[in-house]
Amino acid sequence: MESVQVNFHEQAADGLLKFAVILSKTEGKWVFCKHKERDTYEIPGGHREVGETVLEAAERELREETGAIDFRITPICVYSVKGKTVVNQNADDESFGMLFFADIFSFEKQLHSEIERIIIAPDLPERWTYPLIQPKLLEEAKRRGFC
Repeated sequence: MESVQVNFHEQAADGLLKFAVILSKTEGKWVFCKHKERDTYEIPGGHREVGETVLEAAERELREETGAIDFRITPICVYSVKGKTVVNQNADDESFGMLFFADIFSFEKQLHSEIERIIIAPDLPERWTYPLIQPKLLEEAKRRGFC
């Protein structure tokens, strides 16, 4: 298996930030997404669109993937992933994103995205979509006093 390296940074040039990932809780429980085409669970997040700030991307992705309509979102740190992944074509490629934390206070009743459903649980899922990346993001957020 290819190795994947996850690094954490205090900042990065805005142009490097291509992704927003949002660790989310509601009433003290974790919020995870299940994509329609996968049987694993993932942290809400996604690609930054042209013209968006990374915070706008995080807010949009959180709304689209969880149905959150009332929430408070806070940046945690910049992260980068180096190694061959779904996003990186080569082992030497490095992609950058911003990690956020969100407290969700209310949800829409229906999702309008590629997400089949969300789960709200006191514990972390056993089957991660990105098992070499997502647990490291969570660990760093905890280390920084989030979650």
